[in-house]
Amino acid sequence: MNTFPDGFRALILGASGGIGQAFAQALQANPRCAQVIGLHRHSEPPLDFNDEASIGAAAAQLRHSGKFHLIINAAGLLHTADFGPEKKLTDLNFAQLEATFRVNTFGPALVLRHFCPLLDTQRSVLAVISAKVGSIGDNRLGGWYSYRASKAALNMLLKTAAIEVKRSNPQAVLVSLHPGTVNTALSQPFKGEQIGRQPLLAVREMLQTLNQLGPDDSGRFVAYNGEKLPW
Repeated sequence: MNTFPDGFRALILGASGGIGQAFAQALQANPRCAQVIGLHRHSEPPLDFNDEASIGAAAAQLRHSGKFHLIINAAGLLHTADFGPEKKLTDLNFAQLEATFRVNTFGPALVLRHFCPLLDTQRSVLAVISAKVGSIGDNRLGGWYSYRASKAALNMLLKTAAIEVKRSNPQAVLVSLHPGTVNTALSQPFKGEQIGRQPLLAVREMLQTLNQLGPDDSGRFVAYNGEKLPW
């Protein structure tokens, strides 16, 4: 993380999940990182994407502690005990669409609203964990309706926010980040244990990519290895 200032501050949203925990662990072990704050439903302050007020309240509380050089939203939803990804149109239902969009789109949208003002004006990166299956141009297999659509919508929100934020904070970098397949609870039902990388390895790859991004990369959709992905 040599492009970030010595003593940089990092904030991980969705820090209780597999990828979020790994981000926190990797950054805490980085000697250049002075502070890592992780937020989730049971943190202090709490951050719950099913509770709109908690997002603004968390940002307001952290605003007094200073600016952040790295903010990562690692929260995401693909399946629950009640549903899995839809394979066909007849699987679509309002409850699943709403639940998926709340976590993957609506919550991160409000993160952009409330947390972009917390970005440092000299060097800062805000990354939202997206997914390659959210690429409209790369969609060849179909299926996974609500997950694909929620990530595609997230990408549009990120791109639009990047344009606005550049006017007031030209050094800030806002990116949608595809983590690849990672062996977490999200991917395990879909061969994640067989084909997924371990979370710490995946996070190190993503941090290396984030470290290399500059202001000209703001508003892009990139993979963990730095590859630019089609919208």
